[in-house]
Amino acid sequence: MNSRPARFRLNSLRSRLMLLVALAITPIAVMTVLGGLREREAAIRASEENLQRLTSLAAANEAESIERARQILVDLVSVPDLMGPADRCNALLADVLDRNEGYVNFGLIQLNGDVTCSAVPMLHPVNLGDRRHFKRAVAERRFIAGDYVFGRVIRKHTINLTYPVIDRSGKVVAVVFAAMDLAGLDTFVSDINLPAGSILETADSGGLLISRRPDPERWFGQKISPTLLAAMRDPAQRAIVMRGEDGIERLHAFARVGGPALSEYTVTIGVPVETITASARETQLMSLLGLGATTMLALLAAWLAGDILIVQRVRKLMDTARRIAAGDLEARTGIRYGREEIGRLAAALDEMAATLQKKETARSQAERELRAADQRKDEFLAMLAHELRNPLAPISTGAHLLKLLHSDNAQITQTCAIIARQVEHMTSLVDDLLDVSRVTRGLVSLSTQVLDLRSVVDDAAEQIRPLIAARRHKVVLDLPSDPASVKGDHKRLVQVVANLLNNATKYTPEGGHIQLQLREEGDEYVLAVTDDGIGMEPALVERVFDLFTQAERTPDRSQGGLGLGLALAKSLVELHGGKVAAASPGLGKGSTFTVRLPRFAAQAPAPLAAAGADGRQQPGAAAAPLRVLVVDDNLDAAHTLNLFLSAAGHRVEIAYNAHDALEVARVLAPQVCLLDIGLPDMDGNELARRLRRLPQTADATLVAATGYGRQQDRDAARHAGFDHYMVKPVNTVQLSELLAQVGANSTREQAAR
Repeated sequence: MNSRPARFRLNSLRSRLMLLVALAITPIAVMTVLGGLREREAAIRASEENLQRLTSLAAANEAESIERARQILVDLVSVPDLMGPADRCNALLADVLDRNEGYVNFGLIQLNGDVTCSAVPMLHPVNLGDRRHFKRAVAERRFIAGDYVFGRVIRKHTINLTYPVIDRSGKVVAVVFAAMDLAGLDTFVSDINLPAGSILETADSGGLLISRRPDPERWFGQKISPTLLAAMRDPAQRAIVMRGEDGIERLHAFARVGGPALSEYTVTIGVPVETITASARETQLMSLLGLGATTMLALLAAWLAGDILIVQRVRKLMDTARRIAAGDLEARTGIRYGREEIGRLAAALDEMAATLQKKETARSQAERELRAADQRKDEFLAMLAHELRNPLAPISTGAHLLKLLHSDNAQITQTCAIIARQVEHMTSLVDDLLDVSRVTRGLVSLSTQVLDLRSVVDDAAEQIRPLIAARRHKVVLDLPSDPASVKGDHKRLVQVVANLLNNATKYTPEGGHIQLQLREEGDEYVLAVTDDGIGMEPALVERVFDLFTQAERTPDRSQGGLGLGLALAKSLVELHGGKVAAASPGLGKGSTFTVRLPRFAAQAPAPLAAAGADGRQQPGAAAAPLRVLVVDDNLDAAHTLNLFLSAAGHRVEIAYNAHDALEVARVLAPQVCLLDIGLPDMDGNELARRLRRLPQTADATLVAATGYGRQQDRDAARHAGFDHYMVKPVNTVQLSELLAQVGANSTREQAAR
């Protein structure tokens, strides 16, 4: 299941071959994409000229309509009736309106802005003095094409075209105007065919639309976007690509409607870029499809060829290497050797497997011989120790019997002492042989318990005291005043310390000095035996703990040995999870042997505040006895806590469920309540709430003693009214301190009363 996905990872040979093919095709793909982009830009540039001509044509059509309006106004100014009576003027303008399509009104504006003559009857007086086109016509004394307005009289979307009326003295006396229907203006560009999605817009000088295709009625008077307005006002009027409010990207061209003397209108036509680049995009798409097909075929060829020519053969090499690594040295690749790289690699792998097979055969034979020799050695040591120990018992018994029968004979007594001493030495040698044999075969088992290293040192020193006395050594024991607790086998640790002291006495001249120091360092106890004996060379320091290793014998040595003591000590210390080390400044400068054992972090006993009749302190004694209620459905836990608290002098009552606890609390009125949380009838939090509501326990100290230790459990207990929270097993030191504090507070309150 896991081999198939591995084929697609880039760290496989086949995937790397495909990557090389992909890299080879990448330049072609890049050139294809860049060519498509260039074709797109070329299509846009080619469309700019055509679009500009089309825009200029639309602007010319609109300019023609405005020029026609200007000519109508010029002709009206020359008619005398225009400045005549109102009825004749109205008739004249109505006739002009009837004769010209695309207009909604003609009128005459006096210099005060009042419209005194109109082709369309006015229901109420109209003043156009605020119109910009009127003011400009008077001030500039020329034809003005005004901005978009919504007619006050005719209520339609229009542009007002104005022309000043000048009398013979050259003074402007009135302004004639023509209101052109914007729907009519749009008809002048209706013959221009635009691609789908295109827009044609004409805006006045303020950026308001006066013509638009499509949907002109919906857009009249709407403000064009700031970007489009800025492009219209650009003197160069370059074609630009911009995105419209409908999200469509278009190419826009711009043209003025007539010269500056005619209008300030600007026409723009926007054609969707997608329409312009459709052909180029289609060409690019076909190129990309062709490139994709070519790439897929090339990758497929690389995949198949790589699988047959490379991957399958490499997989054989991998399988063969795995079989060799797993120990199958008879595995071979089965690949034909050739001059190409994989064939050469297969030949080298097969040759390596054959060589390893020969070496493994030789190594296995040597290992079997070594294991057999080692086993024979262990068996010999065990047998030797066993056979040597058999005669020692009767020799020792005979010596003691002889001493008993001839206690009045000094020579016999001295001889018996010599025999006993030598028997003891022989016994020690035999014990070392037996222990080494057991340790090397993994047969030693420890009977561990918590013990004090100080007593171990005392027993070891007592054991070798005769040897120390015989050589008149000065021994100093530097032991701490506090207990040095470790977890171990007392007998074996005594054996370790005795072997170290025995080694020091053997290699220290008569009258020399030996110091044993026991100290605490972090999480360990360090036991160091230092002497001023013959010392060791650096080469001997490195192998002093090996079996049968001894320093050079000196004439003053009265005790021999087999070189087993230090090796046995090292093995026993390591069985206890400790370490041993040796150090020496050099020959004649003494040696130091160090043992490190992990310190046992046992809980200290509860504070001892009272002494019994026998002089020993009673555990858990408090400053003042208290009434304590223990609630726990675990009988052993409840009774154990009861025994501890009772031994401290407190009055204790036990309840195994919450309802019984409430009844007991009403009678006992406890000062301290130790409550389990997981009770059978209701949880300890609810029990705490009910105890707080009882007058007998409203002020009691509530302590949660539970196996739950999460933060949310602690928070729930605090909200329920508990004063303290302890996780089982309860730390008796903390509990004793808490009870002592409660008792002290109670004593102070009683004294205050």
